[in-house]
Amino acid sequence: MTHRRLPSLSALRAFEAAARHESAKQAALELSVTATAISHQVRGLEEALGVSLFVRKPRQLELTAQGRELQEVLESAFDSISTAVERLSAVPCRQAVTLSTTPAVAVRWLLSWVCLLRESHPDIDLRIHASHEPVALDGVTADLAIRYGDGRWPGLVAEKLFDNTFIPTCSPHLGLHDVAQLASHSLIHFRNEGAVSSPIDWAAWQKLAKVPGLDVSAGLVFSDETHAVSAAIGGQGVALMSRPLIEDELREGRLVQPFGPAFEGKPFYLVYPESRRNDPTILAIRDWVMSVPGGLCTLSG
Repeated sequence: MTHRRLPSLSALRAFEAAARHESAKQAALELSVTATAISHQVRGLEEALGVSLFVRKPRQLELTAQGRELQEVLESAFDSISTAVERLSAVPCRQAVTLSTTPAVAVRWLLSWVCLLRESHPDIDLRIHASHEPVALDGVTADLAIRYGDGRWPGLVAEKLFDNTFIPTCSPHLGLHDVAQLASHSLIHFRNEGAVSSPIDWAAWQKLAKVPGLDVSAGLVFSDETHAVSAAIGGQGVALMSRPLIEDELREGRLVQPFGPAFEGKPFYLVYPESRRNDPTILAIRDWVMSVPGGLCTLSG
């Protein structure tokens, strides 16, 4: 085994700090000891080495040639030790990211797939901000958002997720097959005052479908889209719903589309600040959202 001839590590640390600051007082502040202790450690190191490491001036320590040589070696060694210790002992740095979206998109599309984000980026803590109102993507209120609209928001990158088609839908137990039967059933409405786009409601659908004798002001009214879905599944009436958000219920037969027409709404987009286009954390959330099943790739066909 190789025997290393090393002076006191405390003395080496005291010398390196004093050499870097060119001051025993500043070295003492850094190491939380007294200036006298620093001076004592340095003198002991000089005696052990048999050389002078400093030229001592009234208000400054000036390195000798031997002192400069030792200082350069110690600075590199201590930097390497510090890096290794941080790498071995540091708790992984976690990133909190807030994604703002509507309650229905959060509950009926995203939340089932958060596991994919945890698997690919366990260091990211996702926070969902559920609201119909657009919020500032300032890194405080939110970092990214899923919004529906025309895809043009100044200062934001907008990437299309999926189209937003609205259809009449109800429980198969109601036995609806013809639009003429609609007037004999309750209409289920979703109305939210915070929505920023023109509402896709029964009045707009009736104008498109040209269905006579339909009282579009009557029926059940919900401020939460997910509650409207639940009411439709429970056979409480006929709802006008965003098809991408009820794909599971349609596929499983819990909801059906008894008739048309479908009403084209504005698409959904993932948006984030142009200034953060290359932010690794933003890109991680972007990649996750784009990979969630049921997005543009599967719904557009």
